[in-house]
Amino acid sequence: MSGVVLVVEDDRELRELVRRYLERAGHPVHTTASGAEALGLLASDGVELVVLDLGLPDVDGREVLAAAHGGTPGREVPVVVLTARSAVEDRIDGLRRGADDYVTKPFSPTELVLRVQAVLHRTRAVAAGPGPVAFGGGRLRIDEVRHEASVDGAPVELTPTEWGLLTALTGVPGRVFSRYELVNRVRGYEFAGYERTIDSHVKNLRRKLGPYGVDIVETVLGVGYRLGWSRDR
Repeated sequence: MSGVVLVVEDDRELRELVRRYLERAGHPVHTTASGAEALGLLASDGVELVVLDLGLPDVDGREVLAAAHGGTPGREVPVVVLTARSAVEDRIDGLRRGADDYVTKPFSPTELVLRVQAVLHRTRAVAAGPGPVAFGGGRLRIDEVRHEASVDGAPVELTPTEWGLLTALTGVPGRVFSRYELVNRVRGYEFAGYERTIDSHVKNLRRKLGPYGVDIVETVLGVGYRLGWSRDR
C-alpha cells in the first residue's frame, strides 16, 4: 500500500461517498470504520494522507490524529479532519493538535477532494526539497520555495492568480482540472461564481509563457485545462 489516502469514517454511506470522489480524482484509497485499524495502518509507510472523522466508535479520533503526527519517528502523515464538530473551539482544538485542514459536516465532496489535493500538494512540495522542478526537458522550471518561474532560462513575471493556476497544473501533470477546481485552488472557496473568468487568466498566462503557452496549458474541450508537458525525471 503506497501513496494511499486513508479514509477513517464510521458512517458507511459517507465513507463510500468520500472514497468514490477521491478515486475519481485519481487517488488510491483505503477505507476503515475502525480507529484501531487506522492506528495499525499508520505504523506502515504506505499512508500518504488521512481523512479522519473524530467521532469514532472504538478509539478517540484525536488519538489517531496524534499518531499521524508523531506515531512514527521522523515521519508525519498529513490529516484532513472530517467531523460534525463544527464549533469554533473544536476547529481551533483540531488545528492545534496538528490537523492540516478541518472540514465540517454536512460537506461538499468536491470541496473535500480539493482540500485533500491542496494538502498533498503542499506536503509533496516540502518533501521534494527546495530545488526547482522542471518540465518539458528543462524548458519550464518552477521553484515554489522562491516563487519563481522561468521558460528557457528567462524569468516569467506572474500575477498571484497566474502563479496559482500554473502551480495547480504543474502539481499534478496531465490531470484535467475543471474551471471550478481551478477557481477553488487559486481564488478560494468563496469565489463560487468565478469560473468563466479563469479563461481570461489562462489567456494571460499563456501569453507570458511565450511560444510554448498553448502547449504548456492545454485546453480539454468541455472540461477545463491540464499541463501539456510531463515532469522531468
